[in-house]
Amino acid sequence: MEWSQSFEQIHEPTMAEMISFVNNPLWVDLQSFIETAYHIKPIMNYSRCSAQRGWNLKYRKSSKSLCVLYPMDGYFIALVVIGNKEQSEAEAYLPQASPEIQALFARTPFAAGGRWLMIPVTSERILEDVKNLIQIRVQPKQ
Repeated sequence: MEWSQSFEQIHEPTMAEMISFVNNPLWVDLQSFIETAYHIKPIMNYSRCSAQRGWNLKYRKSSKSLCVLYPMDGYFIALVVIGNKEQSEAEAYLPQASPEIQALFARTPFAAGGRWLMIPVTSERILEDVKNLIQIRVQPKQ
């Protein structure tokens, strides 16, 4: 069953329900990384967008979006927007990135102020790419 059908707008899921639905340790790994590195908590949000309808987790630091996490059955999608300021650093990182991220970056056009990378997180390698792209977007304080 799709996430948006499991939890409609009037039924906000708990974090435990999200973890259970995704059923993938990479989901918890990324959340732990973000919350530890940036000292922030996610905001539960309902999206009516046809591209990815349903409840998601938004992470923001000082009014700047780090990423949005969309629960899927057995994996999740991380939306990371690479804007003008991050473009050259992201391009410099690409040769080290997984083939999946390289291909996604190449086929995602620059629109509405950035490259809106909808990244299916299905492996440790892709998870590391997402962490690196988030750090390119906003450097964590040491």
